[in-house]
Amino acid sequence: MNSNFNSIIKSETPVLIDFHADWCGPCKMLAPILKEVKSELKDNIKIIKIDVDKNQNLAAQYQVRGVPTMMLFKSGQQMWRQSSVLQKEDIINVINQHS
Repeated sequence: MNSNFNSIIKSETPVLIDFHADWCGPCKMLAPILKEVKSELKDNIKIIKIDVDKNQNLAAQYQVRGVPTMMLFKSGQQMWRQSSVLQKEDIINVINQHS
């Protein structure tokens, strides 16, 4: 996943990474919100979900201490990071600011 991850975040299209866990209640609340974001922004955003329990090295590399943690990347650069559940409009505003 690590080398794959690096090629994914180098995209010109913004990439929203959702670090989550199956046991995390707030992560379950965030999932449908991210689906709405994707359906609204369509090809203007890539959304990748990463399970921190299955990808511990990646979570450690990006110092993910709590879930959900969202990160926005563009051209390999981390543009934004937030550890909490946000509403659809707030996530879209962040993406639009960095597009």
